[in-house]
Amino acid sequence: MTDTLKVDLRSDTVTRPTPEMREAMANAVVGDDVYGEDPTVNELQDALARMTGFEAGLFMPSGSMTNQVAIAVHTRRGEEVICAEGSHIYEWELGMMAAFSGVVPRFVPAPLGVPDAEQVRLAVRHSIHQSPTGLISLENTHNKAGGTVIALEVMAQIRAVADAEGLPLHLDGARAFNAAAALNVSIEEVCRPFHTVSICLSKGLGAPVGSVLLGSKDLMTRAHRYRKMLGGGMRQAGVLAAAALIALRDGPARLPDDHRRARQLAEALVNAGYDVNMASVQTNIVYATLPDAQRKVDAWAEKGVLGSALGPDAVRLVLHHQIDDEMLHRAIQVLTA
Repeated sequence: MTDTLKVDLRSDTVTRPTPEMREAMANAVVGDDVYGEDPTVNELQDALARMTGFEAGLFMPSGSMTNQVAIAVHTRRGEEVICAEGSHIYEWELGMMAAFSGVVPRFVPAPLGVPDAEQVRLAVRHSIHQSPTGLISLENTHNKAGGTVIALEVMAQIRAVADAEGLPLHLDGARAFNAAAALNVSIEEVCRPFHTVSICLSKGLGAPVGSVLLGSKDLMTRAHRYRKMLGGGMRQAGVLAAAALIALRDGPARLPDDHRRARQLAEALVNAGYDVNMASVQTNIVYATLPDAQRKVDAWAEKGVLGSALGPDAVRLVLHHQIDDEMLHRAIQVLTA
């Protein structure tokens, strides 16, 4: 079976550049971004900073890099980073907070990916016998919890804790635009409580490559050095930024359809007898619990539907803008057969 006939639900990172993106990439005006001289990269950074209410942005190859640079900017070696259970910065960023910044995580409970402000406060360490707290980090939407959303009032409460404790607050906003769509608010409102925000352009928004770290001009100047240390100086990166600008322009309006289709898929799975926590299906991600997950995923692949086995009994399915209603219907037929 050819790729064109497959329904790829492994992630929203699998989307291909649209013809408009390819045209923009071919015609991009470029310069050396390490010197800050790529006009298309600068346009992208400035556009996203304006949308989110920050002074500046810094374009990087991935969300893992933007998160880890943010941790490096905010912390000192030997400190702790308070984060929700299952956070991407720990689960899927390969121990880089320890390897690069010399810090360790301090987890707080997060039912459906949402930590309680009081639990965050209690996790702050002041004793000389313990590692001091250097940063609080949230994830919105929370990937491992099922693409769940942190409400504005909860983020505001945790910002109040950060202010009271004199700590910086970072958002892993890889899918922050999905959170904004689910909350029916602007992306600026989602980002407002934070000192820095990482936004991925290659997930729900559909760009082929790239994330942007947002914050003050001073923080982004410091972040530039850490990006260089991690090998993130991409030189004529305007070719990538050109596609990301198209994604930033067109992607947010498509997200409600992804969310609708995810709900439709989840309901179909439940009706077919699958174990799905419907309370977690808030955006574009669906987790199902089933035995021998990898064998099931392999069987679906033979029939042209791709999913991800994320453990012995967990499957993740992710909707994105290149899955239309017809493809969803075909996937449901295979998944529920």
